[in-house]
Amino acid sequence: MKSFRLTKDAVNHLAKEYTTPLLVVSLEQVTYNYQFLAKHLPKVKVFYAVKANPNARIVQKLAELGSHFDVASDGEMLQLTEMGISADRMVYANPFKTPKGLAVAKNTGVNKFTFDSESEIYKMAKTVPGGMVLLRIRVDNPKALVDLNKKFGAAPEDAIKLLKIARDQGLDVGGLCFHVGSQSPTAEAHIEALNICRKLYDEAEQEGFDLRILDIGGGLPIPTLETEVDVLSIAKGIGEKLDELFPHTEIWAEPGRYLCGTAVNLITSVIGTQQRNNQEWYFLDEGVYGCFSGIIFDHWDFELDPFKDGEKKPVTFAGPSCDSIDVLFKDKISVDLEIGDVLLVPNCGAYTSASATEFNGFAKTPMIVWEDVKNLTEK
Repeated sequence: MKSFRLTKDAVNHLAKEYTTPLLVVSLEQVTYNYQFLAKHLPKVKVFYAVKANPNARIVQKLAELGSHFDVASDGEMLQLTEMGISADRMVYANPFKTPKGLAVAKNTGVNKFTFDSESEIYKMAKTVPGGMVLLRIRVDNPKALVDLNKKFGAAPEDAIKLLKIARDQGLDVGGLCFHVGSQSPTAEAHIEALNICRKLYDEAEQEGFDLRILDIGGGLPIPTLETEVDVLSIAKGIGEKLDELFPHTEIWAEPGRYLCGTAVNLITSVIGTQQRNNQEWYFLDEGVYGCFSGIIFDHWDFELDPFKDGEKKPVTFAGPSCDSIDVLFKDKISVDLEIGDVLLVPNCGAYTSASATEFNGFAKTPMIVWEDVKNLTEK
């Protein structure tokens, strides 16, 4: 799978020019990822999951490419509205919406929603009467990196009852949705979910429903330290099953990580070294309260490339804050490093800067666009 990756010379130049830590996004990679989906899942309408990375340049590029957007909060709706993205390109895809979120949806014109509980029906019917809704179905997938179905999704056996209540409350029941979980390694979970949904669509038809939309969520993987991924095979498997089971249904998807994860590199530097408990410790200028938040919130094992050769051994990497939890990796295999050494962290565009904070007074890491500066690195 194609990923954006800076060269050693580019890393050194950018670190000198902008200092570290620094995020670098390739909009060409974002474009490649989007166009891959458009080519291999042509009947699928893409709704980018903004929560994965809300950076304005990424969002704007996807908007230019024709993407729609999965928003989860009033803040995301307002951000996109201020960028000139119309409400009809958004789905408020948080199964539990805040009063403020529903008010902003009403005021901005967002009129597509997901839900998975009876209580949510009455909230939507009151604030956004006549809104188009998709019922989120629980689909178990223990192979996913993050199993979202532990928190979200109605049991399939409750689906018809919930659809009936939504219809009785005056909502426009458009269809169903599901999410197989993050980093799903094969098409297997999607295929199982599609089989479940086909059965529910047939049951709903017997109850007088005309379900016309199916949202297949996200879950497409990106490469990790341990494995490569065959996204083409996954897309082919999903596409074939969609053609078989839902040939006349409007299909949506909500990819997040797949669109932005491979498009961003982090450049970080060693700011301190120490021997602790007979192991070398390297302190970096970015930590778990910054872009390495994905270690905690996303269960992600980041690659750290120092562009150095030598004997490798287990070491510990820690972040810059005065908090003992700010330890990135223990027993990470690395060559010897020194203060001032610069490291490249590829494939860190998803659930990194999006969940970063300014804890301890450290500013959030700035992001630049590679296509804006790459000519400067070649001089």
